Amino acid sequence: MSRRMAAQADCHERRYAYEEYKQTSDWLLAHTKHRPTVAIICGSGLGNLANLLKDEVTFKYEDIPNFPRSTVPGHAGKLVFGNLNGKPCVCMQGRFHMYEGYPMWKTTFPVRVFHLIGVQTLIVTNAAGGLNQDYKVGHIMVIMDHINMPGFAGHSPLVGPNEDRFGVRFPPMSDAYDRNLRKLTLSISQELGYTTEVHEGVYCCLGGPSFETIAECRFLNRLGADAVGMSTVPEVVIARHCGMRVIGISLITNEAVTDYTSEARANHEEVLKAGKDSAKMMETLVSTLLPRIDSNNNV
Repeated sequence: MSRRMAAQADCHERRYAYEEYKQTSDWLLAHTKHRPTVAIICGSGLGNLANLLKDEVTFKYEDIPNFPRSTVPGHAGKLVFGNLNGKPCVCMQGRFHMYEGYPMWKTTFPVRVFHLIGVQTLIVTNAAGGLNQDYKVGHIMVIMDHINMPGFAGHSPLVGPNEDRFGVRFPPMSDAYDRNLRKLTLSISQELGYTTEVHEGVYCCLGGPSFETIAECRFLNRLGADAVGMSTVPEVVIARHCGMRVIGISLITNEAVTDYTSEARANHEEVLKAGKDSAKMMETLVSTLLPRIDSNNNV
């Protein structure tokens, strides 16, 4: 099958109907008394955020109607409801990626479900490679903007007929990452004494699963990308389509290789270890941020 034919097949493949999103959201609401206003998506090695929730109710992805399955090491595949510092939350321990074989409309299924259960703000975290030479392993980047490489090739979770009950046909992305939430997150990082470890920058999404070549890292950095990964952007696009506010946070788990004389090589085990070693700062930042997030008026 040619690439064009494959793209057409994906476009015409039967997608989730609105009723299926509603079926899943109704099922979740019927199985927990929690009514979260904030959703947290945990990246590789960052699933311990969900373990901080109090009065938690946990569901395995395979037990939730219509939910995809997480197949990536370091992603537990659980949806956890609870309270963190007094804020009702739902936390994804594991996300879905294109490289697992899922089309984008399926990788983003949970975000629309979150919208239907009343979530107003999405906190999306990821493990990323540092392209900016000032970024070191263990540093945190608050995402101010993104470069959507799969989107350049026509791969978007919004491809196909628009579902007006979620959002408009052509949603703007110039305000994808909420300015006030970014300012609040940076302010909190200063309060916590993380000034030298926390940056604000641009995240670039690639399809994966192979890590980037040296030439690709140089190219992306010259485009203006400060960090690179294989997730996040599709979820952000859907969240904004639904009118949710978004704050994105990357944990730098490896430094991108940009020198042809270097012997360094990126690998997933390194990402998981760096995430485990540095996740405490991310956990403290997010848990401090949560109680300060106000209600979303969709503006």
